[in-house]
Amino acid sequence: MTLSEGLASARRCDFSFCRRRGAAAVTAPLSGLKVTKGAENLTLYQWGTGTAKHYFCKTCGIYTHHQRRSNPNEYGVNLGALEGVNPRDLGNIGWVDGINHPSDT
Repeated sequence: MTLSEGLASARRCDFSFCRRRGAAAVTAPLSGLKVTKGAENLTLYQWGTGTAKHYFCKTCGIYTHHQRRSNPNEYGVNLGALEGVNPRDLGNIGWVDGINHPSDT
């Protein structure tokens, strides 16, 4: 994967699904993410409203990215799924309130 916006938007979310998968994510506009290898190996998972689209590798099960429910014009991209990126190298990654999701109010 390549990102047009870089890594500056890294964050973690405390919503149950986000918290349990433990992935720090960065934001990318829909046009700003390019899957460079293995796109045919991705599978889609949706639930609830069906707005968010979560993608996983069919071979290893890793969460790679999702189209956000809070802003369907953006992807959240798993930092751990990016070749050559170690989230620990980014220092303290902040948290966002996913429990009180704006789309739920």
